Amino acid sequence: MTIHIIDIARVIPAVDSDSVLNSANFFTIPLTFFDLPWLLFQPVKRVFFYRLTESKHDHFHSIILPKLKHSFSLVLRNYLPLSGRITWDTNELKPSIVVSPNDAVLMTVAESDADFSHLSGYTQRPVSELHNLLPKLPVSDGSATAFSTQITLFPNQGFTIGVAGHHAVMDGKTSSMFIKAWAHTCKHQLENIASLPDILTPSYDRSLIKDLTGLNEKIIQMVRSLKGNETNIRSLTPFPARKLGDDVVLTTLVLSCDDIKKLREQIKNVSPSLHLSTFVIAYAYAWTCFVKARGGSGERSVSFLFVGDFRERLDPKLPTTYFGNCMFPVGCYNRKAVEFTEEKGLVTAVEILSDLVKGLSSRKIEEIVKELADSFDFQKGSTQFGTIAGSTRLGIYESDFGWGRPVKVDVVSIDQGEAFSMAERRDESGGVEIGMCLKKTEMDNVMAFFNNGLQS
Repeated sequence: MTIHIIDIARVIPAVDSDSVLNSANFFTIPLTFFDLPWLLFQPVKRVFFYRLTESKHDHFHSIILPKLKHSFSLVLRNYLPLSGRITWDTNELKPSIVVSPNDAVLMTVAESDADFSHLSGYTQRPVSELHNLLPKLPVSDGSATAFSTQITLFPNQGFTIGVAGHHAVMDGKTSSMFIKAWAHTCKHQLENIASLPDILTPSYDRSLIKDLTGLNEKIIQMVRSLKGNETNIRSLTPFPARKLGDDVVLTTLVLSCDDIKKLREQIKNVSPSLHLSTFVIAYAYAWTCFVKARGGSGERSVSFLFVGDFRERLDPKLPTTYFGNCMFPVGCYNRKAVEFTEEKGLVTAVEILSDLVKGLSSRKIEEIVKELADSFDFQKGSTQFGTIAGSTRLGIYESDFGWGRPVKVDVVSIDQGEAFSMAERRDESGGVEIGMCLKKTEMDNVMAFFNNGLQS
């Protein structure tokens, strides 16, 4: 696969005359205790594939690319923090997102000679090839870029939109809202800043997130401890990226609506009172297949977690369009692998996840923070530590820029750990897509357990 970088442009928000960025002051948003846990993590990276056989050079550069750039500049008026950066002033107790009048988002324009159909498929693909479709996100000790994007042309096949976002700036819900807002602006050729629907207009009111028990300081201390003997305690340099071999592949496993129904009935027959959402069933099934595929001693320690959305669980509730992070990790730690590999393994995983989901509404955030801090000790001793990115409720396939919905969306950043991604199935209501990134030999084993389990 050959990738040619054609241009790296600075896209500036199309600011109105009364914008805060036309004053001498910077636009600043302090991070909250929901943002801080992600401060030093690698960026979240996604690739959106759009099939378009009319995407010849001339048409792409004269029609498609100008529309994407212009609409991107326009939508940044509503999403100004994405053009900024995270900084941590010596006089401040915690970092902030800062936007100045000269800030912009880097947009890389590239061209690839690769097979679009293969890269946008559901089979195993080298994750290194997907990384070619993603932009860099510059980070230094003193400054961390919020967002960047890359548009890659596949002549006569289609194009991709790759995005990289700093996780301390936004969670998956905010990121998905932004992509849909950009797509809406492009498709409808909007010019008015007030033209976005309410469901795509972000809310920046952070006054409802109150730290009454010192959570900000506790989380900052936790994050600092993970960097060991770092001399610069305000350094924004992330944890080192995981080094990946050529044998690491990304694949997308699919659970149809009928598969979910079958698994639900199977679980109900054993434990009828459980919380059986599609998310719980899909995650539990993927997790048990993953543990079985790893094999080894049944006594080995395993742990897994997910992030819960607290927008509607806080009192008072936050707007559903709240910009930033409002998700927090909750999990199950230091369990034995045999609990998930035995005959009742799927039910056990569902029971654990069901209890965790129910507990989100009743447990205090302080308790969850303490549990998260303890989890890092369990991570060191766990032979598997599963996490999951995304949800079936984000509507990632609704991002139509005017040339149709994406044929595929991949969360490539799951390659930085033993993580899954989850999304609604593109062409079937009630179905689920589960992304996994592993060495090919282990992926083959996971797929065998996954497929065989659905046939039994």
